[in-house]
Amino acid sequence: RYFLVGSNPAETKYRVLKIDRTEPKDLVIIDDKHVYTQQEVRELLGRLDLGNRTKMGQKGSSGLSRAVSAFGIVGFVRFLEGYYIVLITKRRKMADIGGHAIYKIEDTNMIYIPNDSVRVSHPDEARYLRIFQNVDLSSNFYFSYSYDLSHSLQYNLTVLRMPLETLKTETTQTRQESFDIFEDEGLSTQGGSGVFGICSKPYEKYVWNAKLLEAVRSAVHRDWLLYIIHGFCGQSKLLIYGRPIYVTLIARRSSKFAGTRFLKRGANCEGDVANEVETEQILYDASVMSFSAGSYSSYVQVRGSVPLYWSQDISTMMPKPPITLDQADPYAHVAALHFDQMLQRFGSPIIILNLVKEREKRKHERILSEELVAAVTYLNQFLPPEHAIIYIPWDMAKYTKSKLCNVLDRLNVIAESVVKKTGFFVNRPDSYCSILRPDEKWNELGGCVVSTGRLQTGVLRTNCVDCLDRTNTAQFMVGKCALAYQLYSLGLIDKPNLQFDTDAVRLFEELYEDHGDTLSLQYGGSQLVHRVKTYRKIAPWTQHSKDIMQTLSRYYSNAFSDADRQDSINLFLGVFKPAEGKPHLWELPTDFYLHHKNTLSLSQTRQSYTYWWTTGVLKHLPLPFDEVTCAENRRKLTVKKFHKYEEEIDIHNEFFRPYELSSFDETFCLAMTNSTRDFMPKNVGIDPSPFTVRKPDETGKSVLGNKNNREETVLQRKTAASAPPPPSEEAVSSSSEDDSGTDKEDEGAVSQRSTPVKVTDTGDNTKITENVVQSTKDVYGVNLSDIPSEDDLAIYARFVQLGQSQHKQDKGSQQFCSKRPLDKVINLIPISSFSQDNIYEVQPPRADRKSIEIFHAHIQAGRGNMQPLGRDDFLMYREYIRNRYM
Repeated sequence: RYFLVGSNPAETKYRVLKIDRTEPKDLVIIDDKHVYTQQEVRELLGRLDLGNRTKMGQKGSSGLSRAVSAFGIVGFVRFLEGYYIVLITKRRKMADIGGHAIYKIEDTNMIYIPNDSVRVSHPDEARYLRIFQNVDLSSNFYFSYSYDLSHSLQYNLTVLRMPLETLKTETTQTRQESFDIFEDEGLSTQGGSGVFGICSKPYEKYVWNAKLLEAVRSAVHRDWLLYIIHGFCGQSKLLIYGRPIYVTLIARRSSKFAGTRFLKRGANCEGDVANEVETEQILYDASVMSFSAGSYSSYVQVRGSVPLYWSQDISTMMPKPPITLDQADPYAHVAALHFDQMLQRFGSPIIILNLVKEREKRKHERILSEELVAAVTYLNQFLPPEHAIIYIPWDMAKYTKSKLCNVLDRLNVIAESVVKKTGFFVNRPDSYCSILRPDEKWNELGGCVVSTGRLQTGVLRTNCVDCLDRTNTAQFMVGKCALAYQLYSLGLIDKPNLQFDTDAVRLFEELYEDHGDTLSLQYGGSQLVHRVKTYRKIAPWTQHSKDIMQTLSRYYSNAFSDADRQDSINLFLGVFKPAEGKPHLWELPTDFYLHHKNTLSLSQTRQSYTYWWTTGVLKHLPLPFDEVTCAENRRKLTVKKFHKYEEEIDIHNEFFRPYELSSFDETFCLAMTNSTRDFMPKNVGIDPSPFTVRKPDETGKSVLGNKNNREETVLQRKTAASAPPPPSEEAVSSSSEDDSGTDKEDEGAVSQRSTPVKVTDTGDNTKITENVVQSTKDVYGVNLSDIPSEDDLAIYARFVQLGQSQHKQDKGSQQFCSKRPLDKVINLIPISSFSQDNIYEVQPPRADRKSIEIFHAHIQAGRGNMQPLGRDDFLMYREYIRNRYM
């Protein structure tokens, strides 16, 4: 047998799973649902060890050996032989939301469960295992023990914080129906010491190991179930005059109709689209950590393929294969299913920003635009006008080529109108400063205003053909606009506007570039080709060669490695299940039938052509159906009662871990990307505000001192498999080799334009060197050549006289001072605990007798001579033991 022992972070509570290894093909797991203390677990393992030894009393042969230490279970999987267990063996902290840690999986371990004695071998097992392991779990899979990553922050902070009265009525009803929903776990209900908590079912669409946990979900306690998401997670610290604001970006990739670029296009028969990613930006004031007392804000947007039946044939080996519409859909059946899902999760209005080309010599991308317009027009006929789907077509490629038009200015106008319609989430009422400094844009803001703050209603859905390069830039601009409103709502800026080339926007842009690179690698096989700098038209000329390399990388990946990756994803997500007598995964000519269920069986229920939404959705609009209080949603919730001193709800112990020895150098919040350290210029006299516009060559990255620290910081968020450092970081980290980095060339070009240069001819080649002498204004922030004003001179003279007079007063006799008082001397009264305090000498304060005794006792304790404990000490220690262990 295998025994799986799991504990809480403090290692005070344990659960034990027993896995039977005698079954060759079935999974037999026994969970006794009992919570053990550390002592009980040691005794249990000791008894098991003793009982499984070969000879009683023989100490040399251990009956129980540790197989592996892990941080969680990804799931259980079976191909043609027995079951494997997939365990997380390495993790790295990537973000922190209200004290809840979010980890990235760094390494996993697959262990075959059945014993070798009962193993029934199969020739194709090894091949399936290799295909399964082709899904690299160490690249961009994330999990959290205490925070639900599959839902948005708005859902987690509204649905999971229902009023206590509702909870009490719910618990009394559900307790009569089923005892498991309301777990007591031996707690007494007297004295009002109970704390109610709600746990929700995860949103299956964004959970990637749902099929792997299916075999054990009903058999084990829910604490064993760890749900993982795939996508991106990054966090940076924005310091506003020392006040820490954490900016977090979480992208959840849909596990439905998932796959690679040319093999997954459009939508399947259930309304799930290819490359569907929900991006959420969370902003919160890290100086107050808890969800109840802190200030939290979030904004959600979505990207996804055009929801139609369409594909591209890659057998032609063309860089841009022709787009074909596979099925006629006159009643927009697939689009209706897709937008119905969105209305349930996000509410209304749903805004579509379509960035595909409108004018082409040969009809290519325009095919999708025409079909999408027809589908949206048809569906809007039946919706109430106030909840209609809003369609915004904008040919981004055409505007980019135009020399007269600024792409990002136009996108900014679209972003403003979108954020005004949807609003954003904030968990506190509008601050008083927005009444003191009213802003007309703030008063026009949409969304839903409630007593506890604001809710986002509706969502922006952005798409181009691939939903990679153009989409990422458009999402960045909308995110930047929403970020300004979020900062304004938390009272951190006086107007909801953010300008380019400020530290805050540079930090946010880097987060979005990492986010875009990671998602592009997952779906397209290469990093972004066109970045925000490309559309701002400030990208250096070396960027063009990098773009060509990324295009070639994408083409190679699509032509040669995408088919294998698609097979791996199908096997990992349980879309294909190996079975005896059925064709193998590599024998299938296409996976079309796996993803389109209606090709194998006719569905019994047919959706209405006119009432295309789920019943009950319209009644609650503009609020999302998933977040309203109704019987259907209550069934998804589990209510649990905790003791108020329980460690599970003690966020202080969870976050600060007083039972562990922690090093400041390894603390996540100190190592994360920081606006002051990584983006603010290092010159003296610079305005430290992250909202001050800097020159393009003024950035903390161009004058980084310590290379190793920088590399560690980069490593915190970026991984080799997902998003390698952006050009600027590559340039800095390779500064010892050659200065061919993108941003370095850019910085050099800019600085040559902005500073006087001298050209010196040395033989054949001509070197351009910057003038080393800088003006005092650049170095100190003030121009020293200007003569100080008369007022400043008078203040300075008075300060000098004050220091000289005080020095004389200290050194001369007290008699002399009393007889001949000096002119213009202020009597200084010491305001500190020091008896005499001036700019020359300090006399230390006298320590009282009790302090000296404590210090001597401390010294003696260090030498091993302990003082006898008093009665108060015993009482305090007894109280500590009772609260922690009993």
